[in-house]
Amino acid sequence: MDDHTQPTAYLLVDGENIDATLGTSILGRRPESYERPRWDRLLQFTREKWGGSPRGLFFLNASSGMPMSFIQALKAIGYVPVPLSGPSDEKIVDIAIQRTLQAMADRDGDVMLVSHDGDFLEDIEPLLGTERRVGVVAFAEFRNGGFTQLLEQGLEAYDLEYDVRAFTAPLPRLRVIPIEEFDPTAFL
Repeated sequence: MDDHTQPTAYLLVDGENIDATLGTSILGRRPESYERPRWDRLLQFTREKWGGSPRGLFFLNASSGMPMSFIQALKAIGYVPVPLSGPSDEKIVDIAIQRTLQAMADRDGDVMLVSHDGDFLEDIEPLLGTERRVGVVAFAEFRNGGFTQLLEQGLEAYDLEYDVRAFTAPLPRLRVIPIEEFDPTAFL
């Protein structure tokens, strides 16, 4: 993307949060590389859902070093990596995303947050009820309940697996199935 092009949407990825939820709550172990989200699909989803040219910001805790191969891969698919460092007792990725959400109040552009974390509710709420679209992408069953309350104010919620289709194979998730989506052959 040309640096002079104003993004129409900002995709803020809390990769640490997604990875931890995937590993701890869904798989019960550290995800293998083939089990992780295809991050390019998030950019594509945002583009298809809202149009225009989203700017993907991928926040990383690089306190113990720069994961150069991952950073290069992110750059190759169109993300702007945001490597951060700080004291181990601070949630530096959360702090950076919170500051970014606060800065969005003075900028144009839609905002798509990729995280389950309720720490962002206070900074998302002021962005709602304006001309901008604001969304959250997560595994629906693990998304902080506070996001549900913000749906009434215009927050759009998407499931990382079912809506975004960010995975190459189905995950072992148990979910409530809307009757219009029920396929009995999946259980036979």
